[in-house]
Amino acid sequence: MDIRIRLGQNVRALREARGWSQEDYADRAGIHRTYVSDIERGRRNPTITVVEKLAAPLGMSAGALLDGD
Repeated sequence: MDIRIRLGQNVRALREARGWSQEDYADRAGIHRTYVSDIERGRRNPTITVVEKLAAPLGMSAGALLDGD
């Protein structure tokens, strides 16, 4: 599976498990809501810096977010 698709699926599942909207999550991560939407749909190829920003509010490492652990 394409890593962008896997990342998007992981982000969406973890965000929804916490009951956060895309806007809530984007605010916590310090990125724009539409960027979160694009990531969840596998339409963006985020930098490792952005992956770290996505992982931080979830309390996990960038690697774990990519792996889905």
